[in-house]
Amino acid sequence: MTTNTSSSASHSRTAATLRAEADYVAGRLGFWAQVLFIVAYVGILSTAMFVFQFGLGEMPCPLCITQRMAMMLASLGPVYVVTQSLRGLLTTTKFMVGLGMAVLGAIVGAIMSTRQVELHILPGDPGYGTAIFGLHLYTWALITFMVVLIFAGVILLFGHEFVPIAPRSRGGRRLAWIIVWALVATIAINMLVVFAEEGFNWFLPDDPTRYMLFG
Repeated sequence: MTTNTSSSASHSRTAATLRAEADYVAGRLGFWAQVLFIVAYVGILSTAMFVFQFGLGEMPCPLCITQRMAMMLASLGPVYVVTQSLRGLLTTTKFMVGLGMAVLGAIVGAIMSTRQVELHILPGDPGYGTAIFGLHLYTWALITFMVVLIFAGVILLFGHEFVPIAPRSRGGRRLAWIIVWALVATIAINMLVVFAEEGFNWFLPDDPTRYMLFG
């Protein structure tokens, strides 16, 4: 009986160890998934601004701007989660708050991008701006918002397993902070660009052609 008891206790410890290791791996994956979320929207917002707006001269319309704002709002969710994790303050409740922010931003953005898709859905309509692989930026925006909703839904299915665990290495933590500040800089630059485009006017033309702040 003593042997059976010892064997059972050993099995329990092994199972607990494996569970702890699995939770740790899932937490690390959860952390870098949130970081990747931020990287994706930094890349998308930067491409829209520097390549299409500055490079190709395609001024964003009011609906385009609201979609960018929704991307920023959605990105604030993972930023909140990542920063709380890096500071050692993240709880399951705070993780859910971050996911909620991402979902809210994605829903708002999906509504705006769907509206713009509908404006150009008739046959023969050339759409607004340059198409990439046959789809315009607002259609791609809608796809990204759908991806965000799916991402958040999958994370929520697993409950607490993917609550992010910040890296211990100095390099990993520094990289995460750099990415967070990259988003902050992207948001700040976008705000300045929108202000330059709209100036002190209450409304922006549906098809803007100049930066109204400069006349």
